[in-house]
Amino acid sequence: MRIRLIVVALLLQISSVAQAEVYEKTLGNGLKVIVKEDHRAPVLVQQVWYHVGSMDEKTGTTGVAHVLEHMMFKGTRKVPVGQFSKIIAAAGGRENAFTSYDHTAYFQQLHKSKLALAMELESDRMHNLQMAEKEFSKEIKVVMEERRWRTDDDPHSLMYEKLMATAFSEHPYHHPVIGWMIDIQNMTATDALSWYKSWYAPNNATLVIAGDVKASEVFALAQRYYGGIPAVKLPQRKAVGEAAQLGIQRIVVKAPAELPYLIMAYHAPTLRDAEKDWKPYALEMLAGVLDGNSSARLNKALVRDQQVAMDVGTGYDSVARGPGMFVLEGTPREGKSVGEVENAIREQLALLVRDGVSADELQRVKAQVMAGEVYKRDSVFYQAMQIGQMESDGLSYKDIPVMLQKLQAVTAQQVQDVAREIFNDDQLTVATLDPQPLSDKPRHTGGASHVH
Repeated sequence: MRIRLIVVALLLQISSVAQAEVYEKTLGNGLKVIVKEDHRAPVLVQQVWYHVGSMDEKTGTTGVAHVLEHMMFKGTRKVPVGQFSKIIAAAGGRENAFTSYDHTAYFQQLHKSKLALAMELESDRMHNLQMAEKEFSKEIKVVMEERRWRTDDDPHSLMYEKLMATAFSEHPYHHPVIGWMIDIQNMTATDALSWYKSWYAPNNATLVIAGDVKASEVFALAQRYYGGIPAVKLPQRKAVGEAAQLGIQRIVVKAPAELPYLIMAYHAPTLRDAEKDWKPYALEMLAGVLDGNSSARLNKALVRDQQVAMDVGTGYDSVARGPGMFVLEGTPREGKSVGEVENAIREQLALLVRDGVSADELQRVKAQVMAGEVYKRDSVFYQAMQIGQMESDGLSYKDIPVMLQKLQAVTAQQVQDVAREIFNDDQLTVATLDPQPLSDKPRHTGGASHVH
């Protein structure tokens, strides 16, 4: 009873925040402007979300969405190369960008008095980007190096890339966001400029402002800086899907590494209708049951009790433009094999399918999920991120409180039913890492995704 009361209290707290003042307006050129007022601190975040990502690329130019993200910092007619970041830093702010399968976004965090500056800079590069061959050639080398240290030299990232390419034979999630190296090497400035002119337009973007602002003032500034940018005719998007898998798929990745590794990925649905769908919510709870904390099922069974794994985890994201994957992964303990870890995971999945979850177990997961949502909503950046992702990935920010209520309403029977449905070998791709001797060459340990 106590856990149930905690869940209800957290849900009420989240709902009150989620339903706080959010305003929207669509400018004449199609730019959707969403404002989330939060007056707890004199700061704001501006995010521009373009509704285009690597899933919109064509074979032969994979990685162009990410390359253009880099080039967006390489100057316009008004702002010389390298000055965008310096201007934001001089104003006491920070900025960056990111590309995913589904979208590309740019953001700045500043004092509330600097909104006009942020809008002036961001709107300028929405339609005035310069694509100098010299800068493009330099940045391609940066991206190639980024691919090396992020993927080629990271065995787990390399495994995941190969797994996605196997699990999705037809859907564009087959291609890595950063692109295949051969495509990056052969990419031209014309490729990037064509992508920019095709997709970077106000009628293919959402502007999100969150923080200590007034919506009326934001809308006026948005009209001033973004309102004059013309809309463009967007390329026609073709429906894409993935044919039913015809049996379990297995791959072995050989790469320099200290330890073997296992990734199991089951095809899973994502949200299409926040009100009517139930499986994605049940999958979120299923992930929590298996890997929500140190006492969750997989960690307790494989790490603490059986001691077959050093670590184990799950991953699932219900919000995406394309189909989803429910991922389980783990590292064998010394003296144990990847096969033993896989068998132990399968035993736990079979137990869950057969016996389900208890009401108390589910309530604990709900309390944990809700507490996490409360914590994340302390950040204006996260609030803007959630709004932007929802709007870019086929849903609406208005669905946020609905999703929270649906998560709280998930039943133990629904968790068992969705587990029974997706934990099917015909929907499973397994990747194992066969560790090879480590090279004497120094490995990259980090770096920046941009050189502004």
